[in-house]
Amino acid sequence: MAAPQFKHIYGPVHSWRMGMSLGIDPLSTNSKYCNFGCSYCQLGMAKEYGVERRVFISPAQLTDELNALPADCAIDYLTFSGNGEPTLATNLGDLIKAAKAARPNKVAVITNASTIMQRDVQSDLCLADLVLLKIDAADEASFQAVNRPASGITLKGIVAGIKAFRRMYKGKLALQLMFVGRDQGQAASLARIAREISPDEVQLNTPLRPSPVRALSEAEMAEIKKTFIAEGLKVISVYEEEKKAYEPLDAGATVKRHGRYNG
Repeated sequence: MAAPQFKHIYGPVHSWRMGMSLGIDPLSTNSKYCNFGCSYCQLGMAKEYGVERRVFISPAQLTDELNALPADCAIDYLTFSGNGEPTLATNLGDLIKAAKAARPNKVAVITNASTIMQRDVQSDLCLADLVLLKIDAADEASFQAVNRPASGITLKGIVAGIKAFRRMYKGKLALQLMFVGRDQGQAASLARIAREISPDEVQLNTPLRPSPVRALSEAEMAEIKKTFIAEGLKVISVYEEEKKAYEPLDAGATVKRHGRYNG
């Protein structure tokens, strides 16, 4: 199958968190469809917020593409992410089931946690083997400045939703935190929030892909990591994990959803 025919999958890419990851875009829209406008996003600002959960692609469309992958395609995770917020696909659960039926790989979902308080979203995410949830700020003002959410989305609601999801979820839960200048001084407060959530893993990141904001240095991230370790948390950090070059099946589709960065 020629690479340009893949419309809903991209990569594989080497993820510092998951190894070889085949991206699945459950939105597959021409432009970014997201309810956040994060200041650091490598995909740029959305033309307008996408807030409605709806069906974008069918399980059959996804299955067809997964079945057409080259036989020698090395994959550790099938990762739902893409050009926006994946939980805005109202049939996310059915798509996860289709992916599991088509391939033997584990399934991960990378989400900004904006919809995590919704019961239907929680049910969908419970089908995944690994869920990566985002928190980038410790107070509402910083949340609004860094993540720039659509109206009605609050940090308080997200934290409460994550805690509720944590109590029901049986898979691996990772908390991902993107550190930029605005939230660098909130490491201690964020570490306390993380301890209350008690994730299986904390993933400390800073925008190493092309971004409108400055990435923190390796030394700055090392100091932040110490703060989280002091709270008794299992921590990995973007500077310390192995990076590998990769050759995606479709470079253009991968850059559109993953950004211009090998790692």
